[in-house]
Amino acid sequence: MKTLVFFNNKGGVGKTTLVYHLAYMFRDLGCRVLVADLDPQANLTTLMVDEDRLEGLYAAESPTSILRAVQPLINREGDIADAPIIEVNEISLIPGDLALHEFDDRLADSWARCLEDEPAELNDAVRVQTAIHRILLRAAAEVGADVVLLDVGPSLGPLNRAVLLSADGVVVPMAADLFSLRGLANLGRTLRDWRRSWGERQRKAEDTPIRPIPLGEMKVLGYVTLPHAVRDSRPVKAYPRWTHRIPAEYHKHILRESWPDTIPADRDPHLLATTRNYLTLMALAQDARKPVFALKPADGAIGTQMSRVLDARKDFEGLARRIADKVGIPLAR
Repeated sequence: MKTLVFFNNKGGVGKTTLVYHLAYMFRDLGCRVLVADLDPQANLTTLMVDEDRLEGLYAAESPTSILRAVQPLINREGDIADAPIIEVNEISLIPGDLALHEFDDRLADSWARCLEDEPAELNDAVRVQTAIHRILLRAAAEVGADVVLLDVGPSLGPLNRAVLLSADGVVVPMAADLFSLRGLANLGRTLRDWRRSWGERQRKAEDTPIRPIPLGEMKVLGYVTLPHAVRDSRPVKAYPRWTHRIPAEYHKHILRESWPDTIPADRDPHLLATTRNYLTLMALAQDARKPVFALKPADGAIGTQMSRVLDARKDFEGLARRIADKVGIPLAR
């Protein structure tokens, strides 16, 4: 089982839509897929679950969401509980929750206490910091997942740090604009700090009975660029300017190496894909509650639109296979 997180310090880069489509593509390629919505905005849950079912998830006093799994730790009443898992079109989903931010205070406080020598303090701190990791492993084992896809918000706060500790691979969605490039500097610096800091805490955690302990490698697999037409607030002519600069900034801040300016951006081996703008197809997909590449004429995709549906399938399959090759996920051929 491999755990993949899709993360950028810059919001609005198409991250949730990317996770949604890859969940369906990995399913189509023969994987058992678990998706965890760990963004307190819960946008992925809204995308995957229809309105009637969605309302039912949060109607009870204890919502059917990730919050239920961490609530005992928030309340200081014990360790993690099992995460509620629902099935959506043969994909397993741990629904998100707007109240997940309540876990931030416990995560922030326990980070420093992971270096404590007093056993009770250390055990509690390690339980909190490893909670997301242990919840995900338990849920993945329950459904027999081959791949776990994690959607997170753009924050560099305690929650995302705990999530990224669990990641076998990190995929960086990128928009072609100034702030996405600046976000790479924040991301590279923060990931290096988190790896180093967790290394110190991991050694202390091994003296506790809490298992399993995440490795905290947070290996960055590459980046996916968003097409300029989606960024309609920026002039189209600016798109080539920013895409040309992405490889140099990515190599500098993430890999800490130089990128020759003479090599075209699309030759960068760390560029996993450049997604297209599917225009009206995306609206049809949302109405049909299915990915773009699964649209049929009955959904309104007619004429030349069907050729673009086939293009979308080819694009997302290529991306899924490149990611799978990097982390060793076996796929159907």
